[in-house]
Amino acid sequence: MREKAIEQKLSLMVKKRGGICPKFVSPGYDGMPDRIVLLPGCHFAFVEVKAPGKKPRPLQIARHKLLTRLGFKVYVLDNEEQIGGILDEIQAS
Repeated sequence: MREKAIEQKLSLMVKKRGGICPKFVSPGYDGMPDRIVLLPGCHFAFVEVKAPGKKPRPLQIARHKLLTRLGFKVYVLDNEEQIGGILDEIQAS
């Protein structure tokens, strides 16, 4: 499965839960996660989407650590089977 297909599945499942999952673009600040998941009840997190088996680049890892230090949840998604669990965790936070 390609990264794009996983990203589309994530967006669809977020929408089914009543939320949105816009592409997160940060000009001039490379390495930020691909998507921000916004769910009802003020539940949100960043999601880095990767092709199966692929890992984040060093700059992406540094950005994820920065966001985590700031108190934000960051997930790396490389398999569509992870989506439900990630969304459950976001909604529980």
